[in-house]
This record gives sequence, structure tokens and C-alpha cells, in this order.
Amino acid sequence: MRSIWKGHIRFSLVTIPIQIFSAVNAKETIKFKQLHKEDNGPIGYSKVCKSCNEVVPYGDIVKGYEYEPDQFVIMEKTDFEKIKIKSSKAIDIEAFVDINEVHPTRFETVYFVGPSGEVASKTFNLFTTTLKNSGKAGVGKISLRDKEDVVLLTEHKGGLLMYKLRYPEELRKMSNVPDLMETEVDEAQLQLAETLVTSLTKSFEDIVFEDKYKNALKELVQSKVDGKQVVSIGEEESDTPVVDIMAALKKSIAEAKAKGA
Repeated sequence: MRSIWKGHIRFSLVTIPIQIFSAVNAKETIKFKQLHKEDNGPIGYSKVCKSCNEVVPYGDIVKGYEYEPDQFVIMEKTDFEKIKIKSSKAIDIEAFVDINEVHPTRFETVYFVGPSGEVASKTFNLFTTTLKNSGKAGVGKISLRDKEDVVLLTEHKGGLLMYKLRYPEELRKMSNVPDLMETEVDEAQLQLAETLVTSLTKSFEDIVFEDKYKNALKELVQSKVDGKQVVSIGEEESDTPVVDIMAALKKSIAEAKAKGA
């Protein structure tokens, strides 16, 4: 893997040389290009002004913030230069927290972190072992692409996972979701539902995840390449509304027990 950033983890008087890697395998993503139907020519994109309907050159495009309907304040390049975050090659750890305190909605992009060179390995391993034994995660800040991000560092299989975190104001509130309301729960139904959950419980590591759509898409593309006839991958499953929840729960429990037998 090729690192995308090199610097240091820094907390108190401790400095650890590290390098960051993308944790996502981009090669597994199937991408398509838009082509002209007549001659398969690639489609380009032109910036068109919606007021005068003319193509606008890149040099004539400015950034504007709409503070009222159709009222904009224009931002120049020099304006952004004034607030540009000073580049730093260090992740400054501000505190250590229990990983369970960080709600999953705060997690955004994930990266792998490793030591930068053999000299850093001993200190890096000390840091990862400390995090693992304490059950803590480090919270700090990093400057990437002229923007300051909050990150969380946690031990994983001898290395570190670095999560870029969303700021609290970026998240909507659950209370804004429509039709959420408290209703009385039937105790008999609740017991059956909990029994079903227990019967279907397994270790997360034991779950086999398969991207059926991606696999089908690969087969479809290859069949096109090979000039074969394209056939349907499978029939669409119909959604049957649940009428009798008790009957559905009992049947589901029986099926779960049969699979586990």
C-alpha cells in the first residue's frame, strides 16, 4: 500500500512517526463512463450559466454564498487564504476516551495508520498496546487538504484505525424523523421478539457478507465482453405485508431453530 500522509502522532512529550493509508479498496468499485450512444465517444461536461445560457470558462467562475434568496456574497481566492489552516504534519491528541462513548453516527471516513520506518515501530507498538489494554481511543485533530478534521484513533490488529469524525452540528436530529411515537408494547409479542433475536444471535466475525449486486454486475459485464446472451440474474422478491405478528414471530423462531439444529 502507498501512504497518503506522513507525519507524527503527538501527545504530551511523546512523538511517534506514522503514515496513513486509505482503508478502502477502490479497485473493488465498479465504475462506468458515460458515452455517446452513436459512436461511444466519452461525454464531457461544460459549465453553463443558467441566466445567459452561455458556456463559462473555468477562469470566469467564482464562488458565492447565498445568504438570502438570489442574494450572494462573492468569495475570492484571497478570502480563503486568510483563514487557511496552517499546515501541520502532526496529529495532536487532545484527550483519550472510552470508544463506547462515541456514537456510530459520528464516524465518517476510515483510514489505516502504521509506523513510519522501523525506528518508530517500538514506540508505535507501545502506543497501540496501551490503547488496547486500556480500552481507550485517542481524539485529536489533523490538517488535511487545508481543512482541520477531528479524528479518533483506536487499536486494531496491531495497527491503528483512524476515523475522521463528523462535527455534532453536521448531524440531523432523530426527533425530526416523522411518525416516531411511543406506543404500548404487547408483552407476549415482546417476549417472542426477544426470543427470535436470541435465536438469531451470532458473532459478527461469523457473518458472511456477500455483495450479490456487485457479483451479478461483474458477471453481466463479463458476459457482454464475451459476447454472450445476457440473462436475468434472479427473480425479484415480493414484499408480503405482515398481518399476524404473533404467527410471524412463532414461525420465524421455528425456522431459526431449524437452521441452528
